[in-house]
Amino acid sequence: MGLHATILRPAYFIGNDLTIKDVVTQYGIYPMPIGNKGLAMVDTADIAEVAALELIRREQSADVLPLERINVVGPDTLTGTDVAAIWTEVLGRPIAYPGDDTAGFEQTLRGFMPGWMAYDMRLMSERFLTDGMLPEEGDRERLTALLGRPLRSYRDFPAKVATSA
Repeated sequence: MGLHATILRPAYFIGNDLTIKDVVTQYGIYPMPIGNKGLAMVDTADIAEVAALELIRREQSADVLPLERINVVGPDTLTGTDVAAIWTEVLGRPIAYPGDDTAGFEQTLRGFMPGWMAYDMRLMSERFLTDGMLPEEGDRERLTALLGRPLRSYRDFPAKVATSA
């Protein structure tokens, strides 16, 4: 198409887990069926910073830059069990990962959101189970160099939630 742009392709947003923090902290369960392939969860602040840097780079370029794609990922690739273990460590009490029941997940969500959205969440989760959201070779290094600092880690999220509770 001759498009001259940067396309950002972010992985699972760490901030998505704000919606389930009460389930984790009150009931001791990490309910997101994210499977065991792994998700390179990314902080939305990192996505925003990468976007801003790319906008500035393109704006300041003397030449038209070619199409570019950037996978925006976090520093770790985590499974459901990994995430529950992080919450366990941060909260100092057991947090369980109940598994990958996407149909049950959808049914629960229908109590809080429109049916079409709950179904969409189920489809997304099923993709996590089959494919995960894995970084490509060099993605993390590229982002770290672009940002000039380490990527924000999922571990920081429950630590922040625990101190604000």
